[in-house]
Amino acid sequence: MNYGFVIDNRSCIGCHACTVACKSEHDVPLGVNRTYVKYVEKGTFPNNRRLFSVHRCNQCELAPCVEICPTSALYTRSDGIVDFDSQRCIGCKSCMQACPYDALYIDPETHTAAKCNFCAHRLDGGYEPACVIVCPVEAITSGDLDDPNSKIAQLVAKEQVTVRKPEKNTRPNVYYIDGDYASLNPSQAPPQTDYMSSSQAAGVGHFADKEDKLLINMALEAHRQKGTAPDQRAIDNVLKELEDQAKPTDKRVYDVPSKGILWGWEVSGYLWTKAIAAGTFLVLAVQQWLDWQLLPEVHMAGLGISGVFMLATLGLLVKDLDRPERFVYVLLRPNWSSWLTRGGYIITLFSGVLMLAMLSLWRWGSVPPALTGIGVVLAILTAIYTAFLLAQAKGRDLWQSSSGSLQMLTHAIVAGAAVMQIINPLAQPLTAWLLGVGLVVELTILALEVFTPHVTTDTALAIEIMTRGPLWRPFYAAVVGGGLLPLGLIIWGGAAFMLAAAILALLGVLLSVHVWVKAPQMVPLS
Repeated sequence: MNYGFVIDNRSCIGCHACTVACKSEHDVPLGVNRTYVKYVEKGTFPNNRRLFSVHRCNQCELAPCVEICPTSALYTRSDGIVDFDSQRCIGCKSCMQACPYDALYIDPETHTAAKCNFCAHRLDGGYEPACVIVCPVEAITSGDLDDPNSKIAQLVAKEQVTVRKPEKNTRPNVYYIDGDYASLNPSQAPPQTDYMSSSQAAGVGHFADKEDKLLINMALEAHRQKGTAPDQRAIDNVLKELEDQAKPTDKRVYDVPSKGILWGWEVSGYLWTKAIAAGTFLVLAVQQWLDWQLLPEVHMAGLGISGVFMLATLGLLVKDLDRPERFVYVLLRPNWSSWLTRGGYIITLFSGVLMLAMLSLWRWGSVPPALTGIGVVLAILTAIYTAFLLAQAKGRDLWQSSSGSLQMLTHAIVAGAAVMQIINPLAQPLTAWLLGVGLVVELTILALEVFTPHVTTDTALAIEIMTRGPLWRPFYAAVVGGGLLPLGLIIWGGAAFMLAAAILALLGVLLSVHVWVKAPQMVPLS
């Protein structure tokens, strides 16, 4: 059994009856929707027409939201429906980042994630979903796709159907008859600022900053008017055959407000503090193994700094949750497929090793090599696990980069070497070497990300937002002020220059992760 929907765009009149019925059935608050109708106009007056596209959860067979949810608040039923349990949700917004279809939202009243669940309660009682019942032209068909005798299975078999973003390999179970490319692909009719819903830049839930939203819409509109992709190097192999179907005159005229930046400064800050904590321990371990000017008081100071920044990491993680009081659910109700759950255990174990290391140093004057070795493994995992978490966020193409773990490990080395350079000038040759090599690797990775061809249009657009769009100032500040300048100071040499290089490198890491976290979230998903 595998339930799904077929949306017949030949019949849909854009009346919003499905939206209203859904809101009524589930008491959906104002400002958010489980299902909605998007309007796209094609052509130029008087030779133009309006298309309607019903958007909702795609009930994916390989649902990325289920995989990334740390507490199994999202789960797939035996009948294929992706349902949710608001009592387990911690409001981490990971599912929203993972969904390529922008189908989830944070309920402004419960502060937990919600979405279309196929009206599972009605289905269990023998009734069809509310949107199916209310549609006046029967444009929505629901049923068991695995039953060859069902109406929906026959429609899928006989009609030419399409799905949204097939390249994501989520196997969506919402099919469109006569689905238009411009309606289903957000980059073809990008968000504008000149229609009713686009004017709402603030409200319930999560919405874009007004300035950021206007800037990105201006960049998208400029490319739309030119009839070009966001970056000529960007090649979307999966959808290449459909590119000629969309015209530069395609225009979005009715939609729901953007959810904006879901992971803000708390996540950027947590990546930075985590890099400092893990990196400081790693550099301390190198100094300990090489016996390189590591006095007990310096060792204790370094471990203390690592511990303080781990506490800050935990604080930022909890603060970013919409239900922070449920943070313990990550450990007590774990979904082991989620890297947020795995990361929670990793940082907990690493924090425990830090405490044991400080206790050993205080009690016996040294840290056992075996404990240091365990700490190194946990420090590396602490530094890089977020790269795997971001990779699970399939809605954000830039985060799918294969260099993510190396980039985060490099950030940790740079941050740790900078911290030890500040608190232990006696070890300057070693920390300067580690800092210099780390900066070279960091800049090399960044150059490869920017200048090599991009697989998808969304990746290219995110890079453009970083390099020529709203985030160009922090991006170039990270490259020049946090990369090239400290590298030059290290080469120049001198104690004062080394101190300045360490401080600039730390700020550079912060700016770099800020841009990396924010840029892909500014690319529209629906």
